[in-house]
Amino acid sequence: MNSTGPPRLLDLATQSLLRVEAWAIAALESLPMELYPPLFMEAVAGRHSETLKAMVQAWPFSHLPLGALMKAQQAPQDVLKAALDGLDVLLAQKVRPRRWKLKVLDLRANANTNSWNRWSGTWDRSSVGSFEGPEVAKPKTKRRKVDDSRKEEKQVLAPVQVLLEHLCLKKATPDEFLAFLLKRAKQRKGLPHLCCRKLEFVDMALGHLQKILRMVQLDCVQEVEVHGSWDLFTLARFAPPLGQMVNLSRLRVSDVLLNSFTPWAAEEVGKLVLQFSSQLLSLHQLQELHLDSVFFLEGRLDQVLRCLKTPLVTLFITNCLLLESDLTYLSSCLHTSHLRYLNLSDVNMMGLSPEFLQVLLEGVSATLQRLELAGCGITDYQLTSISPALGHCSQLTSFSFRGNPVSTVAVESLLRHTVLLSKFRLGLLPVPLECYVGLQGTLDLGNLRGYLAELRLTLQDLGRPNAVLLFSDSACSYHTILLYSVT
Repeated sequence: MNSTGPPRLLDLATQSLLRVEAWAIAALESLPMELYPPLFMEAVAGRHSETLKAMVQAWPFSHLPLGALMKAQQAPQDVLKAALDGLDVLLAQKVRPRRWKLKVLDLRANANTNSWNRWSGTWDRSSVGSFEGPEVAKPKTKRRKVDDSRKEEKQVLAPVQVLLEHLCLKKATPDEFLAFLLKRAKQRKGLPHLCCRKLEFVDMALGHLQKILRMVQLDCVQEVEVHGSWDLFTLARFAPPLGQMVNLSRLRVSDVLLNSFTPWAAEEVGKLVLQFSSQLLSLHQLQELHLDSVFFLEGRLDQVLRCLKTPLVTLFITNCLLLESDLTYLSSCLHTSHLRYLNLSDVNMMGLSPEFLQVLLEGVSATLQRLELAGCGITDYQLTSISPALGHCSQLTSFSFRGNPVSTVAVESLLRHTVLLSKFRLGLLPVPLECYVGLQGTLDLGNLRGYLAELRLTLQDLGRPNAVLLFSDSACSYHTILLYSVT
């Protein structure tokens, strides 16, 4: 559509055709292929669901970039439903319609927007080529005789490839697309091939999940997130398809429970952990590993990290139970020697020797940019011991030590070793113990104001007079001082 001038004849023709949907649908069999894209755009804008459904079944191009159109609609789910209804009819057929050539249904919002933009301006026959996507480029073949082509008007229906940016599989309130997939999986025929960059599982039963994964081209997946109270047995059964995601670069697993195991079943737990960790051997592209509230790592962290094939860039191990032997192994592991982002928040380190943190920080001193050790029970001795090693991290831009019980002396030691680093910008500091009073540890705002004034003088002495200090009492339930360093 061209909104800057008078209506084009093409616009008027498509609008006229869509006044009666039955006419538009009947005309598809003989409609020139050049008119399909502008008619489709007009049908989307006018929410002509039956026409959209029929056009998907008769689409004469290999590529349909539907996601680029949907993002501009007030009710994109209606457009998606109409397209999926049309695709559902097609997948139930044993032979393809005469004109239908669709091989790729692209639901990515930011892909191939130019294909439709060319039709919103001056009509050009060359624009038709933009619907022959590169993913489905055909090899050059000799032109067949007319009689041969007629013989092949009805040929076996090839699977449709559906391109997605993000597929979220969740038990509660499934969206239109997920409902469509579950229906196809139940019927076990005409399954589409899904190619998506990111897979997310939220409380999805393993049975449904396995059925949908049969449709997914696993080597297309680059990110996986697992949320929602799986137990270790379920995670182990998910491991084989995980190992086939050979281009996976980011893996996040959270809330894996051990509630079905008793203490005497440690051997069985070890076997299940091995089933999961052994699949990491196939993930040569893995750079980011996030393990949050995963309660099978205690005494077994080495079993997981040893299976990595390449050094990690990002490692999160948060709210997990770890032994000192686990942390010692972490500090010397070759696969953690090039970390840029390390988060060990809410891992209990109270009373542990600071040596493993010293070794770990020295090992990543050339690469580490962000460090988070919030709520770890770190004390004065530990913080003052690791501050010199942190001061050697030349690429450090930010750190978080909020929620640790330390004094003003330990905080000052931390700042003296870090705020002069050339790339340092942001620090989340714990409110020192001296700012709390009484048996209940109530925060005394007068003590806090006095401490902030002293801290500003310290920063001035350190050559950071423009550093910004802010107090927050809502940062994940911790009283926090935010330090922003301005160069």
